[in-house]
Amino acid sequence: MTDQRFIIEMGMGNDLHGGDYTKAAMRAVESALHRSSLHLLGLPMIDRKTLRVLVTIGAQEPDTVDTAKVAALLPVGEVTVKVIRGGLNVTHPTSGETIVIASAAVEAFLPFQRKDRA
Repeated sequence: MTDQRFIIEMGMGNDLHGGDYTKAAMRAVESALHRSSLHLLGLPMIDRKTLRVLVTIGAQEPDTVDTAKVAALLPVGEVTVKVIRGGLNVTHPTSGETIVIASAAVEAFLPFQRKDRA
């Protein structure tokens, strides 16, 4: 059977002074993770090795995000990180410095669980 998504969390992160899209993306993922408490993964019938995690990052310069660094933030599962154009850049009107804002969606999937399972 196919996987079923059992959680999706969103987060937002920024880099105020460095223009670092990876740092903003990592902060967005951390923001999402801080809202999650996955007690389900502690149940004896759940095999944590079957967990699949999909992270989608929105950033204005997707090619500059280090996906390996982002993936390393996830504590369990087979992690896939994809980066798309999104997020937001805000330029200071007098200094010209750019604030980088990234968004993240973290989804966790498990194989379909039978209803009659105890």
